[in-house]
Amino acid sequence: MSYITGAGLTRFGKIEGSTTLGLMREAAEAAIADAGLKRGDIDGLLCGYSTTMPHIMLATVFAEHFGIRPNYCHAVQVGGATGMAMAMLAHQLVESGAANNILVVGGENRLSGQSRDASVQALAQVGHPVYEVPLGPTIPAYYGLVASRYMHDHAVTEEDLAELAVLMRNQALTHPGAQFHEPISVAEVMASKPIASPLKLLDCCPVSDGGAALVVSVEPTTEHRIQVRGCGQAHTHQHVTAMPAEGPSGAELSIARAKAASGVAVSDVKYAAVYDSFTITLLMLLEDLGLAGRGEAAARARDGYFSRDGAMPLNTHGGLLSYGHCGVGGAMAHLVETHLQMTGRAGDRQVRDASLALLHGDGGVLSSHVSMILERVR
Repeated sequence: MSYITGAGLTRFGKIEGSTTLGLMREAAEAAIADAGLKRGDIDGLLCGYSTTMPHIMLATVFAEHFGIRPNYCHAVQVGGATGMAMAMLAHQLVESGAANNILVVGGENRLSGQSRDASVQALAQVGHPVYEVPLGPTIPAYYGLVASRYMHDHAVTEEDLAELAVLMRNQALTHPGAQFHEPISVAEVMASKPIASPLKLLDCCPVSDGGAALVVSVEPTTEHRIQVRGCGQAHTHQHVTAMPAEGPSGAELSIARAKAASGVAVSDVKYAAVYDSFTITLLMLLEDLGLAGRGEAAARARDGYFSRDGAMPLNTHGGLLSYGHCGVGGAMAHLVETHLQMTGRAGDRQVRDASLALLHGDGGVLSSHVSMILERVR
């Protein structure tokens, strides 16, 4: 048993003068304060990677910078799934007795700290070094291929994808920390610059500066009691050319394992936080996780099912597509928003009921998956 006792988040966007360590520090300070703890209470540290500070020992670098000497210290690197993977690992470490209060932190100055070309090149390295990277594909190109196939198989249209971009922008409109606050329409998504067919600019998450942090503890440290009910992972491939053509997807496998560990059915879930690097990512994951039937996610988004006052509120901070994406901290923002919703502290974004939440992270090109179930207990 473990509890998420504190959460911290910076604003996302272009933050001039920011650094990886500075953004991580800001988020970590907020999370520790939110948990009602002091730095000396932290005896475990899990740290994500940074493309602008690619140190081989970033976790201990941050521990030194932050002034803590943890009993357990570990860096984690599974792409976009890193934040959820760290939260799952923290849960398991607390259960094992390795630490009592584990700080989980990620962040970087990905927008202001490196050029556009450097960012594109760094992310493209998820491709196969012999059979993919030399041919020049980028991350959007890989997802464009996935989108084309999925659209062919399930009669999904480009307008369907655009519905997810509109949804995420609507969710971000009132969040003061979001990178984007201007409403968009399906027509505007469709008219935005082509990036990698069928994906257009507004189908893609932005590059951002930002940081996020959590504290995972052996017992509650404040009045809030948000328990990690169960988790599951799946890793089906690394390279898009090796993606299985048949059988369950990684998301289907990881959610099955999370359901088995937690004893919770997806039909019981009240709130969802799902990785959304591209509109196709979100659409596919919603359907793989059982939050919509095959080919039905867009219609549900269009009908308000995933809006704040809908049956299944989703990414109420705006997700990666509109709150922003700073690497590891991007998906961790989903965790922070979930914690705020579950503790009734989301302000004008607050949903009716977030007592049981499903979270999912995706790394690579639908390569690594982590599903997590959180529950508010009395």
